[in-house]
Amino acid sequence: MTDLPGIVVTGASGRMGQMLIRMIAESGTARLVGALERPGHDWVGRDIGAAMGGAPLGVTVEDDPLEAFARAQAVVDFTSPSATVEFAGLAAQARAVHVIGTTGLAKEDLDAIKLAAHHAVIVRAGNMSLGVNLLVQLTKRVAAALDEDFDIEVVEAHHNRKVDAPSGTALMLGEAAAEGRGVSLDDVSDRGRDGITGARKPGDIGFSAIRGGDIVGEHDVIFAGQGERLILRHVASDRSLFARGALRAALWGQDKTPGEYDMLDVLGLKD
Repeated sequence: MTDLPGIVVTGASGRMGQMLIRMIAESGTARLVGALERPGHDWVGRDIGAAMGGAPLGVTVEDDPLEAFARAQAVVDFTSPSATVEFAGLAAQARAVHVIGTTGLAKEDLDAIKLAAHHAVIVRAGNMSLGVNLLVQLTKRVAAALDEDFDIEVVEAHHNRKVDAPSGTALMLGEAAAEGRGVSLDDVSDRGRDGITGARKPGDIGFSAIRGGDIVGEHDVIFAGQGERLILRHVASDRSLFARGALRAALWGQDKTPGEYDMLDVLGLKD
């Protein structure tokens, strides 16, 4: 049992944090060796299982990432950009696999993560489900097959507590479409339409975000031509699929060389 990889979960009190903790504890393929929360959080010092309303798990919630990461083989992180950048450096020091599901990362955040990947394995993805990563590949191939006569729109929907837009998954899909067309997403992204915006610019990739209720995640990639539309769609109805993907990534990364990877690597879907 002690030979199983030890995993620390950051943001332990969050919805994804709690789901990850339950999944790891029940997995039989990994050990939960740490549960991390911010200093001053009510759960710090308590057994994570009891804090979640269940049976004790023998792991105390703590607020010192350096100490927690030192005994881990992997860190699974669905938190905030600033926290994730800090964790990337500390996980690299500990040579622990860092699985990042955090979205809303800015360019400077990504640059810092890339530096950390020189010293440890980092698996970063805007979405960790098999279905979404298949959709990414399909989007790239369809975009490569269709010219600018087909407008590309990415429409995403999430729950009303999501704080960033477009979603990380929507940006993954936009990047795939841009790559398929041989262009940079930064050059063709259209994220804001309000008022008299003028006609749509040929070749742009548009984004629309819907926020409401408890929507787990829905993503459509629309290829709209004259007289026809092709719509690729993924609907997530259960957050556990993201936790399963994250655990899979943490295990996959154990024997890999330092570097930055994504779920296409984990799932063997890279071209």
